[in-house]
Amino acid sequence: MARMVTDATHDDGSADLVAIVLAGGRGSRLHELTERTCKPALPFARRRRIVDFTFENIARSGLHCVILASEYRAGPLEDYVQAAWSGRLGEGALRLRRGSDLPDSPLGYTGTADAVWKNRAELDALGAREVLILSADHVYEMDYRPLIAAHRASGARITVAAQPVPCDAARGFGVITANAGGQIRDFVEKPADPPTLPGDPDHALASMGIYICDWHWLRDVLTRDAQREDSGHDFGHDILPQAVAAGDAFAWIWDTERGRPAFWRDVGTLDSLRETALLFESGQVPCALPSPDLADLDPVLSRFGMSTTVGGLRLFAPLHSPAGKSGWGVIEQSVLMEGARLSPGCRLTRALIAPGVTLPEGLVVGEDPVEDARWFRVTPGGTTLVTTQMLSRRAARMPRTARPGRLKFFQQMVS
Repeated sequence: MARMVTDATHDDGSADLVAIVLAGGRGSRLHELTERTCKPALPFARRRRIVDFTFENIARSGLHCVILASEYRAGPLEDYVQAAWSGRLGEGALRLRRGSDLPDSPLGYTGTADAVWKNRAELDALGAREVLILSADHVYEMDYRPLIAAHRASGARITVAAQPVPCDAARGFGVITANAGGQIRDFVEKPADPPTLPGDPDHALASMGIYICDWHWLRDVLTRDAQREDSGHDFGHDILPQAVAAGDAFAWIWDTERGRPAFWRDVGTLDSLRETALLFESGQVPCALPSPDLADLDPVLSRFGMSTTVGGLRLFAPLHSPAGKSGWGVIEQSVLMEGARLSPGCRLTRALIAPGVTLPEGLVVGEDPVEDARWFRVTPGGTTLVTTQMLSRRAARMPRTARPGRLKFFQQMVS
């Protein structure tokens, strides 16, 4: 397996390294979840946000200069990051750079590479020698210092963090082919037939969207890219293929973190968001949870007094149940996002309940795909998204006598 130097000394060496966190995209594959909130600001793992994972990694790695490049629904994200992370990072470490507020950017950022390009004056003023480019919407635990050390030891112009993934999953990523020394020989974005790893026909090497670059080299590349009318100004589609063709790009394979298998997920689809959130609710979290400053956030309220697990089902007993009615709620492979509330008699299977939703009593989701698709968003992978607006539309159109979600199932389980 191709691998760059990984045993270089992790000296701090971060005085002239600037991290830029790309948080400008909407996350359109999450559909209604990001209509009012950008993807990095979505709740995840109880009261945290997706962006917390990247900022925890930055703090853990001892980086002292960070630019947050925001755009879509930027205000709440900026306020949250400022409140939750400025103390951990240190005074003056965090710089908020909204694309539409920049003097030469009336349309905001037009791509990931464009976001770095339009912050060139800031990077120059900070005296950047290297730029660490990070995504704000991935779930993982990483100390960036080994990556930084490997980049410096190799003499590469750009180093890409990569991870082996199953071939069917690789179709959703940029896929790397590298030689034994780590030099990237080929890069293809979201291939239908991903090239596999040598000796491992079941896995491909996926780009994690994490790059460390020599700033002066990258500045020249971005200058040329900004002048091209046929460019999408995107790292994966435009910048990395140029670097690969010139022999300037190397891969750093990340497969372990603190002695255990490395965990990294792109939670950009409803299926991956639900499935990854379930891993953190399993009792054996796949990686360390971030620790933002949450002291001022309100506690989560519950309408249930107890819960238990039977055969993989999570059962919830309500605090108050009407006389003569069974009020147990049942959740199977489902996630209630922050502020969502399960009412008595609900039964959920493979459901993703959006933030702030209060489910009506007796609601059944995930057992009848045809019925679910009338009211909710059902993915090809079997996840059903439920939002407040969807429930309102459903309530307005259903006859008042309709009572979906009969309680015979609950009565049998608790009898």
